[in-house]
Amino acid sequence: MDQQPQHPILFFDGVCNLCHGAVQWFLKRDKRGVLRFASLQSDLAAELLPKHGVDLEALSSLVLYRDGKVYTHSDGAMEAARLLGGVWTPLSTALKIFPRGLRDAVYNWIAANRYRWFGKKEACWLPRPEWKARFVG
Repeated sequence: MDQQPQHPILFFDGVCNLCHGAVQWFLKRDKRGVLRFASLQSDLAAELLPKHGVDLEALSSLVLYRDGKVYTHSDGAMEAARLLGGVWTPLSTALKIFPRGLRDAVYNWIAANRYRWFGKKEACWLPRPEWKARFVG
């Protein structure tokens, strides 16, 4: 990839049922179509994220890539929500009153148990036809 993506990209675990639900949640609320989506298992993730210090082998997080910067764990989810606009912008900003260590501890606990609690798919999830253009990589 020689140039910056024009839209922020939210990378997600393509086989995780919880992540699948989170992507659908973002798609339904992103009325302006700001976000693009790609799985962490995609060629785009393998090409782009390690250049920014993201170890894909150790990752159990949503990753937001925007303007050459990566946001992981709770910061990734909150920054993606902030981009939705409306009530989500002040709500995600307000959640930053909690220390990142505390936010990430809760986030990591859920991430560590996501397959056990929500299950996983054998292959990456495919989006509905009307959302297909929002997926890259």
